[in-house]
Amino acid sequence: MKIAVAGATGAVGQQMIMCLEERLPDAEVKALASLRSAGKVLEFKKKYVVEELTEHSFDDVDYVLGATENPITAQWAPLAVKAGAVVIDNSSLYRLDEDVPLVIPEINPEDIRTHHGIISNPNCATIIALVAVNALHRRWHVERMIVSTYQAVSGAGLQGIRDLENQIKDPSIPSVAFPHPIAYNLIPQIGGFDAEGYSSEERKMQNEGRKIWHHEKLLVNCTCVRVPTMRSHCESITLQFRDRPDLEEARELLKKAEGVVYADAPSEHLYPTPLMTSDQDLVYVGRLREDISDPLKHSLVLFCSGDQIRKGAATNTVQILERLLAEK
Repeated sequence: MKIAVAGATGAVGQQMIMCLEERLPDAEVKALASLRSAGKVLEFKKKYVVEELTEHSFDDVDYVLGATENPITAQWAPLAVKAGAVVIDNSSLYRLDEDVPLVIPEINPEDIRTHHGIISNPNCATIIALVAVNALHRRWHVERMIVSTYQAVSGAGLQGIRDLENQIKDPSIPSVAFPHPIAYNLIPQIGGFDAEGYSSEERKMQNEGRKIWHHEKLLVNCTCVRVPTMRSHCESITLQFRDRPDLEEARELLKKAEGVVYADAPSEHLYPTPLMTSDQDLVYVGRLREDISDPLKHSLVLFCSGDQIRKGAATNTVQILERLLAEK
């Protein structure tokens, strides 16, 4: 089995290689990137010499994990499929394509079987949110979500990390990845704004959630905020259900939910935080409570956190690959 990682020198691409080493240690991995990165050596448990990504990069490859921006993905993904490889792509290019399954393995692994050469990985904030609340949705059926995300700088790639590191040392250094300084600051913008005042990041959770859950009537109001933390996104989520939920049953469901750690003891200062959840693959959930603003008592509120580079991107991609291999 030979696996190529396209965009191997970026934050997500490097994490993909590390996840492959952890979860599929016998696989042969080819690191692909732009011409300027060709010849660079990536060293983790093994060493990888980066090759230029060209139209011939996929001739001997079985699977390709994609970690490139949309315009670059549009160039290479059809070539990889034509060469006979299966593509699992982390860009947003194919997420809403009707012919491309959008998969979180803990939620809709059966959709993998419908692929025609490309499988799409959801947005990081979508993955973290839906893993956190899926067990509750299955029990009481989510109709509406009100979400505020607190997204780490590494979600903007290596340059986002550099911006925060530089500005902690010298706040006068301008941001490259962000429209404002990020150190000691919050930026309520991730992506461009549409005519209704919502950013592209804020639209993703509703659009992708509908596809993943096969729930065309799902309503999501989302506000996405970039915060000066290095890693792991956090989300405050209010869930409005069709059926009236039971708080104690919700706790028990979350304790048993796949991919979830229930970390909820506020009196002992136990709740999800970015430092707690970084560099691992589970979504932590806490601060579970009834929504005191809902007179019908059909709503619950929670707080969750997950490593967006791992579970929100690289690990979810490798987990999709593991499911594909299990189907063979």
